[in-house]
Amino acid sequence: MPNQASTPLHLIKLIVGCTSPEMLQDWVAIERHNGIAYVRTRTMPKRAEEILQTKGSIYRVINGLIMCRQPIIGFDTYTRDDGHQGTLILVSDEVIPTQPRPMRPFQGWRYFKAEDAPPDLNHTATGVADDGVSSLPIALRNRLSELGLL
Repeated sequence: MPNQASTPLHLIKLIVGCTSPEMLQDWVAIERHNGIAYVRTRTMPKRAEEILQTKGSIYRVINGLIMCRQPIIGFDTYTRDDGHQGTLILVSDEVIPTQPRPMRPFQGWRYFKAEDAPPDLNHTATGVADDGVSSLPIALRNRLSELGLL
């Protein structure tokens, strides 16, 4: 069995209502649990400990493209509005842009292997992605990705 500690195990999840990594960065400042940014979901990953041990991230799908990731720093539970228990994926405030990659819609979250994850984009000294693509309108980025040009 390969050394799991050396290969990160990630999660991937769609974002509804968010149109860009910049908008997600704004949301991170608002959506807090005990002062920590989070992603709300229904179920606790069975491999949560492995995700934490391998320093996994949650990759975010925005408008049909994997566009960024956030390092996962923990998991917690909460009581949903319907009275059932839910899970909070506690994440870093840092939203790291990635090379855009198309992803079909799916429900909930999925495990995401490191070898399947897109690379991070380079950043300027200001922390903004300097890839020549980020400033393009989202519809154009989606179309370029569909054509295999991104």
